[in-house]
Amino acid sequence: MKFCKTYQEYMQGRERELPGVGLKKLKKILKKCRTDPHSQDDHPAPAAALPTPNCPHQCPVCDGSFFPSLLMEMSAVVGCFNDRAQKLLDIHLAKGFKKYYVWCKGKAERDHVTLIQEGQDLVRYAMINAIAVRKILKKYDKVHYSKQGQEFKSQAQKMHVEILQSPWLCELMALHINLREKQVKKRKTATLFDACLLTVTDGKPSLSCELFDSIKLDIDLTCSICLDTVFDPVALSCGHIFCYICACSAASVTIVDGIKTAHAKKKCPLCREAGVYEGAVHLEELNILLSRRCHEYWEQRLQSERADRIRQAKEHWEKQCRAFMGV
Repeated sequence: MKFCKTYQEYMQGRERELPGVGLKKLKKILKKCRTDPHSQDDHPAPAAALPTPNCPHQCPVCDGSFFPSLLMEMSAVVGCFNDRAQKLLDIHLAKGFKKYYVWCKGKAERDHVTLIQEGQDLVRYAMINAIAVRKILKKYDKVHYSKQGQEFKSQAQKMHVEILQSPWLCELMALHINLREKQVKKRKTATLFDACLLTVTDGKPSLSCELFDSIKLDIDLTCSICLDTVFDPVALSCGHIFCYICACSAASVTIVDGIKTAHAKKKCPLCREAGVYEGAVHLEELNILLSRRCHEYWEQRLQSERADRIRQAKEHWEKQCRAFMGV
């Protein structure tokens, strides 16, 4: 079965209508590009062109509608995925009065299997849309004999509309492993991913997941600032993960002020993109997972971090007192 048909059946089989990639519409645009006489007349094909007629670079037939349509659809898919993943994780991580309130509304962790099933459906939705985007961009490059599709994908990553870049996907992977290991009430749990693992190689942990259609996702869990396993991890808008205290240091803010108070001009230490701290996401499920798997390291890091945090808090409030006293 062709992927386009598989994709259409999957999207139509959803209980609720969700945004997706318009594969048929985008393929029609590319087909029109092949047959439009105006694009061929305005840009004659080179002598060494392949037998199948294709439009040239910067084709008005394709670029005027193909990329804007795809970008809008990718934005809608990522927005839907992030919103639903955040709500699901809020239900699982709810504590104290909030947990009681959610339970009373009937939205608590109804049962172990149901919670995992919701996460499974959400990840499948993200992955099948990632495959759809990959395939349509590959077809675009094939039609145009170009690399504009790959260049568009790079631009989409900078605009934070690449679904595999979402920090909530990392959180769902950690959620699956946590639930699988927890074995609440000794119930058998459904599988969220076919092969989702936390592996440690030479003391460096990483999340890996082999997904259908030959997609493999690897997430390095080493902080590029302190060069150690991420502690109290936080993901910036660009998708890069750091220790919270390291990210605060890179943004020139204290842990008391918080990472989201960083100046808009502050850049990611890795990709050098500006304005990535305001939308930072605290990866709580990943934090729980690493604290269980790297217990000895976690205890040592916790002690050193505690002393550093106390020092920063003391310096912060001393500074505030001096400012208040006019000293």
